[in-house]
Amino acid sequence: MPDQTSVPPPKPPAPQVAPPTAPAGPTINIGEEYGTAKKNLPPAKIVLIAIAAVVVIVVFASFLKRAKPQASGSLDTVTAVEIPGQGSTMVALTFTINNTSDKILYVHNIQSSIKAPSGDSTADAVSAIDFDRYYQAFPTLKAGTQPALPPETKIQPGETVARTIIVAFPVTLDAFNRRQSTSVILWPYDQQVPVTLTK
Repeated sequence: MPDQTSVPPPKPPAPQVAPPTAPAGPTINIGEEYGTAKKNLPPAKIVLIAIAAVVVIVVFASFLKRAKPQASGSLDTVTAVEIPGQGSTMVALTFTINNTSDKILYVHNIQSSIKAPSGDSTADAVSAIDFDRYYQAFPTLKAGTQPALPPETKIQPGETVARTIIVAFPVTLDAFNRRQSTSVILWPYDQQVPVTLTK
């Protein structure tokens, strides 16, 4: 007869141990994380004040850095004669210009404009080569004139010159005489703002 091996009695079940509980303390509300704008940004009033201060600084800096004319001066004399049979007026404009910048003023283009009851008009300066021909045809045009100011003229920093341009406006002498203002407009190279002399 085979030996009977004794079967050990079953072990009693191990007592169940409750998991450790966290110490009592403040509860965390996951809805209020510190990664949100509400917790990271300062109050809206302070942000708005800071933005307003930056805007004021930018506007002030733009005002100081705005483009300004490179020169100043005055329109001294305006002499006009009617061109017979054409309904146009030839005008000699003598002016003084002072280069107020620290750079050479290179004259690129020269114009004149008038504001008149019949409407505004702008005309380009005629070539300086033709001045003598116009003076012979209209001697009164030469009164009080200075040497011509052709394009490509260079005016040194601090230099003041008196010059004349001649233009022809497509208006009668009567309409020209009723004008409200006359301007000489000098467009320098590399400048966005022209030099405007008005009388």
